[in-house]
This record gives sequence, C-alpha cells and structure tokens, in this order.
Amino acid sequence: MNLYANLRNLHFGDLVNIFFYLFLIFLAISFSPQLKIWWLIVLFNFLVISFILFVSRWNSLEIFSIKRFVREWYLIPLILLTFKEIYFFINLLKLPDYDWILIKIDQMIFGEHPTYVLSKIAHPILTEILQIVYSTFYFFPIILMYDFYRRGDILTYRYVVATVVYGFYLSYIGYLLVPAIGPRFTLHDFSNLDVELPGLFLTEPLRWIINTGESIPPGVPNPEEFAQRDAFPSGHTQLTLVVMYLSIVLNSKTRYFLIPVGILLIFSTVYLRYHYVIDLIAGFLFAVFTLATAPYLFNQCETKIGLKNGKG
Repeated sequence: MNLYANLRNLHFGDLVNIFFYLFLIFLAISFSPQLKIWWLIVLFNFLVISFILFVSRWNSLEIFSIKRFVREWYLIPLILLTFKEIYFFINLLKLPDYDWILIKIDQMIFGEHPTYVLSKIAHPILTEILQIVYSTFYFFPIILMYDFYRRGDILTYRYVVATVVYGFYLSYIGYLLVPAIGPRFTLHDFSNLDVELPGLFLTEPLRWIINTGESIPPGVPNPEEFAQRDAFPSGHTQLTLVVMYLSIVLNSKTRYFLIPVGILLIFSTVYLRYHYVIDLIAGFLFAVFTLATAPYLFNQCETKIGLKNGKG
C-alpha cells in the first residue's frame, strides 16, 4: 500500500495521536541531555505511531468485527498510555510544582481556600456519592461514544472520540507547562483524607484505585513525590464539559444522564480535594478552546485525507 493510500486511511483522531507522539519525540530529543533513556522514549513513540498506521488500514471491515472494533476504539487506551508517559516526562525532567501559584490565585479570588469552605458541608453520604461520580470520569465519554457507535453512525462517533482525544492531549500540555499535585497534598494531610473526609462503603476502595492510577503506592510516607502532576488544568472539568456539550448539540439521549452526573462530577473535583478552583476555570477555558477548534480541524482532516462519509 503506497503512502498516499495510507494517509487516506487516517482520520482526525489518528492524526491527533500521531502529531502528539511526534511532539513527545521532539521533546525527548530536545531534552536528551537530561533524559538518559531518551532513545527508548523515541523508539516507544515510533512504535505507537507504527501501530496507528497499521490499524488504520482496517477501514473496510464490518462495523461489528473485532478488527474494526480495534480500529475504532484503540484511541481510548492510548489516552491512558499517554497520561502515564506525561508522568514520566515530568519526573525525568524534574519539573517544579506550581501549586503555590494556584493556591495564591484561589486566595485572591475567594479570600480563603475553597476546599476549607467545602469541608464545612462535608457528610459521609455526600462524600460517597461524589467519590462514585468522580470515579466514573473515564467512562463518561465512552457512554456518549458508544451511543453513536451502536447506531452505526461512524462519522459522528469519530467526531466525538477525536474531539475527546484532542481535548485530553491539550490538557496534557497543560500538565507539562504547569505541573501541580492539588490541594489534597498541599492544603490537607493526604494520609488523613479517609479520616477527615470519610465516605460509607465505596469511598476508600475507589480512592485507592484512583491513587494507584496516579502512581501513588499505598502506605508510602511521601506520596506527594509519586503523585501524577495533573491538577492544572482540571481535565475532569474540561472533558466533562466537552462531553456534556456534545451530548446536547448532537442530540444524544445520553444527555439526560451525562448532564446531571457531569455537574456533580465537576463539583466533586474541589469537594474531594483533587483540584483548586483555578484548575476548574482553566479546564473551562480549555474546553472552550477544544470545542471551538475541533470542528474545523475535523472537517479539514476528514475531507482532505480520510473519511468522506459515515460508511468508511
């Protein structure tokens, strides 16, 4: 298959991934004096790009075949894989934390720390509900995506998944520019979180799952040294707003679930001490930028290179 034919198989979501992995390769080479394993990072990212080019050839298969499913859904696990790679970049480059700036901005806006204020209304039932809602974050966009995938509306499905992936990667750039760990480490005692903000049955195990996903080993005396620097912007706020908005404009019935749960999810980010309010404000601005630019980029890519209709 020639290069032109390969390019025609790519969709906007594929291109977002390829360009972001090329960006990571550029970073690795640029900071090679500080990255002893820079060559391994470059090799890994080239392998991921090769995988994308390989599966992009599976366009013509039946929609419910295994290969077609992999071709359409591979972008979702790549979001998590890239999230971990950003973690290694920040650690290997020894980037400084900027929590102190975010704390000062919140103080300037509100006069005191919002997480302190919300502690006054804390209740185990409320904490349990919000921890469950917060933990649904990665399933949130999948609910909307699957609504269009099951209908066979592949063009709309690809628009949703590409916009979500695009939004995630924009937030990852924010993590690189402004590394921060959030108020549960800086304003509160992380080791006492279960005591200060208890839930009922699922809160503690869900926290453990989230902490594990953020590279925090259980029981370590210095968890802040292991935690993912992913507070600014609030990706939970950004992507939740993106998904809520798309569910409305694309007239998906999932909006009746996504909107109320999404509002609670955004509130939970501060109540549960994962984020400063300025993170949410930044997440809102990132969401606006994502939604303002994604349709143009999607239409340009799908018209000039990839899909021309919903059947391909």
